[in-house]
Amino acid sequence: MNSQVGLNFRLHNPDVLTCIANLSNDEVFTPPELANKMLDTLSDAWAANHGGADIWADKTVKFLDPCTKSGIFLREITNRLTRGLEKEIPNLQERVDHILTKQVFGIGMTRLTSLIARRSVYCSRHARGDHSIAKSLQSDDGNIYFSRIEHTWESERCKYCGAGKSVFDRPSSLENHAYGFIHSDNIKARLSEFFGENMQFDVIIGNPPYQLNDDGFGTSATPIYHLFVAQAKALEPRYLSMVIPARWFSGGKGLDEFRASMLGDDRLRVIDDFPDSNDVFVGTQIKGGVCFFLWDKNSRGKVRVTTHYKGVTSKPVERVLLEAGTVSLSDTMRPCRF
Repeated sequence: MNSQVGLNFRLHNPDVLTCIANLSNDEVFTPPELANKMLDTLSDAWAANHGGADIWADKTVKFLDPCTKSGIFLREITNRLTRGLEKEIPNLQERVDHILTKQVFGIGMTRLTSLIARRSVYCSRHARGDHSIAKSLQSDDGNIYFSRIEHTWESERCKYCGAGKSVFDRPSSLENHAYGFIHSDNIKARLSEFFGENMQFDVIIGNPPYQLNDDGFGTSATPIYHLFVAQAKALEPRYLSMVIPARWFSGGKGLDEFRASMLGDDRLRVIDDFPDSNDVFVGTQIKGGVCFFLWDKNSRGKVRVTTHYKGVTSKPVERVLLEAGTVSLSDTMRPCRF
């Protein structure tokens, strides 16, 4: 291969997770660019709270993606820790083993996505496979858990997620989309079941599924992303960051209580708002756009709001959420909907 051909090959060899993110799917896959933007925001907040310290150079921090699909968050976290811990753990294999056994954890959305995530993180769909970069994990699942559970039906709806029984009461050969993270009254006990010990996560980050068909009239669907946020907060992490539909700004469809809880939570530190979901998830149209937020357990007071629209980013503004009313996010962007 001559040098020009080699250069052209590299320039046209996209990240496979970027390709997956562009596929049409009921569960929206996260593009690497967005995942890294969220991780940069987390890193800045950590440094601000820890005297400029680098979160990626701390071997004690535990990360959880409770809704992993492609494994992009876990892969990028692992990459950052591998670089950041080089001085602390000079031997590469020891460093990788430490990160993948002690610091990086995930919960797969479906059996298929759990396999994809393991392939992204461990370079093998089996964590103990011949090609896995991890050499100290105790099971083929590694620390990316998945096990099918069943919905808990009350009449025609699931008690936990509101899924329609006529749609999701399926045989074991089909995915039923009963997500383990939100089908529990005691999430701390549930995670102990998943990972075999009591877990305290410092950072919870991810892109939860947004809705499920509730078997209502026509194409009715019920939102479920707020259930992931509530369960994550119940785990009491230091930081929580998720990308979710921005429809919660205006409430409705079971989101009024969630909206009130978010606007009344002075630990909300950052909101990055994307009015056009196509700016983030190419080829998708999510009504009302999407946003990601950073929740900081030790933060109190104002939230920094930034709007991104058609390639233009507003100047960040700080708001006290309870006083936001109908003021504008900026002079040039859309009105604030919360």
